[in-house]
Amino acid sequence: MAGEISFFELGVADPERARTFYARLFGWTFEPGTTEGGGYAIRTPGSRGGVHGGDPGAGPYVFFRVDDMRTAVALVRALGGTVAEDADADGDEDAVARFGRFRLCHDDQGSPFGLHQPPDGF
Repeated sequence: MAGEISFFELGVADPERARTFYARLFGWTFEPGTTEGGGYAIRTPGSRGGVHGGDPGAGPYVFFRVDDMRTAVALVRALGGTVAEDADADGDEDAVARFGRFRLCHDDQGSPFGLHQPPDGF
């Protein structure tokens, strides 16, 4: 179903410190991720997520599920929002097969959010 929260991402300066902090705080489990600068896939009881390094002071990114990324991107733009073109690993087919496609966006008032087209079985 489109529109549900499907993924979250934590941007941090040091992903190892974040892993330690959130594992102790919430009991989350972490698996090595595929992002440059280190990172982890996060398993929680309710949602899938990730953490990536090299992003000091960033807030959490919330991604909403879409069935078709191209259609959703076109609609964001038609509604007056903006879309970053380089938000995922489209060129890395292994990462796309594992995690899906992502785009960072801003709505027509400048509020950030993300789109996520998960891979099959996600």
